[in-house]
Amino acid sequence: MTARKLTAVVALALVAAGIAAQGPASRADRTPREQAPFDLTGYWVSVVTEDWRWRMVLPGKGDYSSVPLSGEGRSVADQWDPAMLGNDGCKAFGAAAIMRVPGRLRIAWQDDATLVIETDAGLQTRHLDFDASGETAEERSWQGRSSAEWWAILQPGGLGVSLQTSPPTPGALRVVTTNLRAGYLRRNGVPYSEDAVVTEHFDVISAYGADWLTVLTVVEDPRYLNQPFITSSHFRREPDASNWMPRPCEPAA
Repeated sequence: MTARKLTAVVALALVAAGIAAQGPASRADRTPREQAPFDLTGYWVSVVTEDWRWRMVLPGKGDYSSVPLSGEGRSVADQWDPAMLGNDGCKAFGAAAIMRVPGRLRIAWQDDATLVIETDAGLQTRHLDFDASGETAEERSWQGRSSAEWWAILQPGGLGVSLQTSPPTPGALRVVTTNLRAGYLRRNGVPYSEDAVVTEHFDVISAYGADWLTVLTVVEDPRYLNQPFITSSHFRREPDASNWMPRPCEPAA
């Protein structure tokens, strides 16, 4: 291949990559709701396929197995006492843990750029905001501030230089949550601090005659964790609201 042809191929690859990064011009005119690659709305029930011993039963004091706690995090967890349950019941329902709490979700679009997730466990409400332009300072809360985006999936390329044959298409829903109140990763006082950042990926598939929602959660906390804490939670779509039974958590002291 001559130098001129090689230069042309490289230039073509760079142009294609630029087009892929920008996506089709029409996407700029479509709302996040219109861009949704799958339907998240409706009612969903937890399917506990992992960590039964920590999710379905109250763990004992000092049981923080599989959570990469720092020394300070272990110290805080070791100070927890079952007598505290009445005073800190809401600490296990913050954004870093709520998707692991067995129960049901009700998901709906509040507007074209905001998804709302309500949980019957703890009566919590999350707002997933696709438009961060109006972001303002807010008080820390159990559900914090959640910024959402549809993550692009790059299409396979060719010619050995990953040329894009078509622009990237929307894939999983990515949500990053900050501005949290300090809470519990588990009901037995396994902590996360107000410095925690929660990154989630939501995906929906249809299989065995049902719709399934998977939420991959990554909690990063420079204070109480030595490394990211990664979990995967699963839900099955329900046909209606007949099993929806919201119950509040206990107020925090």
